[in-house]
Amino acid sequence: MTTTTLTSIVIDCADPAALAAFYAKATGWRVTDGDADFVGLEGGPVSLAFQRIDGYQGPGWPNDGKHVHLEFKVPDVETAKKELAALGATVPGLQPGGDDWTVLIDPQGHPFCIMAA
Repeated sequence: MTTTTLTSIVIDCADPAALAAFYAKATGWRVTDGDADFVGLEGGPVSLAFQRIDGYQGPGWPNDGKHVHLEFKVPDVETAKKELAALGATVPGLQPGGDDWTVLIDPQGHPFCIMAA
């Protein structure tokens, strides 16, 4: 089998520039390119990209309809929750991870998790 290398994860959304800006602030990564329909973000082990889908609606939480979610390690979970909420994330009431991870929802409805590094 040919060796493959994962280079990017592309996330559907309503507003690529706004979602890229959220994740750039949340991660410290940099926006690399983009237009009204597609914006890239680099700085981690793989790049993230965000593409416009007309009429996009987030997957909802805790609906089973989500297809993928991102997970991030952070130095301090409580501090990260406050900082991410200040950027526009929300912390839903349902937290199935106990003390292992915390679910947050980005400004366009995608769930993502943070956990202690």
